[in-house]
Amino acid sequence: MTDAENATKVLDALTAAAREPAAVALPMLNALVGLVQSDAPASLEIEEARAAAFMAICELGKALHRGQPADQLWAPAISAADRWKSLAR
Repeated sequence: MTDAENATKVLDALTAAAREPAAVALPMLNALVGLVQSDAPASLEIEEARAAAFMAICELGKALHRGQPADQLWAPAISAADRWKSLAR
């Protein structure tokens, strides 16, 4: 799968998970880990965007797992995935 396809799937899943309660959203986020990892060569800009999306998703997942407020973490995660998607086109 290409970076663009993975980024699109990640962005779609984040958008869907944002509307769900934490107990439903957390497994959805956990399923994204494989999509954010890649062994395929990519430009440094795309690698950085992918890494930023991964880190934002991890922060969001940690908050949900710990039962901490996560409302303010959704927008940065979605934004990071969107940036990755726009660069990977």
